[in-house]
Amino acid sequence: MFEGRRVLVTGADGFIGSHLAEMLVREGATVRALSQYNSFNNWGWLEDVSVLDDIEVVTGDVRDAAYCNTICKKQDIIFNLAALIAIPYSYVAPESYVDTNVKGALNVCKAAVSNDVEKVVQISTSEVYGTAQYVPIDEKHPVQPQSPYSASKIGADAIAMSFHNAFGLGVTIARPFNTYGPRQSARAVIPTVITQIAAGMKEIKIGDGTPTRDFNYVEDTCLGLCMLGHSDKVNGQTVNIGSNYEISVFDTVNKIRGIMGSQAVIVTDELRLRPTGSEVFRLWCDNRKIRELVGFAPRYSLDEGLSKTVEWFMDHDNLKKYKAGIYNV
Repeated sequence: MFEGRRVLVTGADGFIGSHLAEMLVREGATVRALSQYNSFNNWGWLEDVSVLDDIEVVTGDVRDAAYCNTICKKQDIIFNLAALIAIPYSYVAPESYVDTNVKGALNVCKAAVSNDVEKVVQISTSEVYGTAQYVPIDEKHPVQPQSPYSASKIGADAIAMSFHNAFGLGVTIARPFNTYGPRQSARAVIPTVITQIAAGMKEIKIGDGTPTRDFNYVEDTCLGLCMLGHSDKVNGQTVNIGSNYEISVFDTVNKIRGIMGSQAVIVTDELRLRPTGSEVFRLWCDNRKIRELVGFAPRYSLDEGLSKTVEWFMDHDNLKKYKAGIYNV
């Protein structure tokens, strides 16, 4: 799909980014992967990918415009995943989200124009839709900033699309619904449930179990991203990536309990509850557009994806990287 193409992945040290970098290598791309600079010279989840020797890892920060200009040189396509994504942390540090998510998208798009990059795939989130006004949620659904995080992603999407309209940059806003799988942070519900059960806890602490989500295995999300990055038909468009399947958090937790053979009791932890006006109570993806435009179809059912995710977490070398007894904001 990407044979001979030079592709930059920002946020490649994260959960989805590391999987995407792997998939792009398998699809023939020459991958440059941005990991956020740190003095430990740690490349995050890129350290665990099977094709690390085939990836050019660079370290820096999308908040720096000059640095973005440097890493965008001689690139054909950019997948911009660099972002702060934890919703609870956005309540206490909202300015950080504007700097990284909005200004970062601006810097990447400016650098793309300056370096004649063909296309930027700006990775959005279903959180921008807020609680569904109708279901399933298509791309025409209004956006609702119910958290500083979602507001920053709305801003980032708008900045990126403005570069398509104003400067002719090839831009696609890819809007994944809830992705899960190996390497996901324990701030998300599926990893936090798995790690608590794996630690032998008798109570599984979660936030509100009543909201519904459209969960997608990470390989499916990355497949959707690759298909959008490969197609010119989706330039100037916003496209959902999802399964068109809705399930409550409670029912998802019970599926995990069944897979892991756990009798642990589900309890509500007040610390994990969002402010009332910020909770997104219903997300259900209408994926007709991506199916019709590029032929995308999920390859993994929720049961299959959860089983693969549990299997990965139960590997001791993976599980030891998580702190099950700490609420990861």
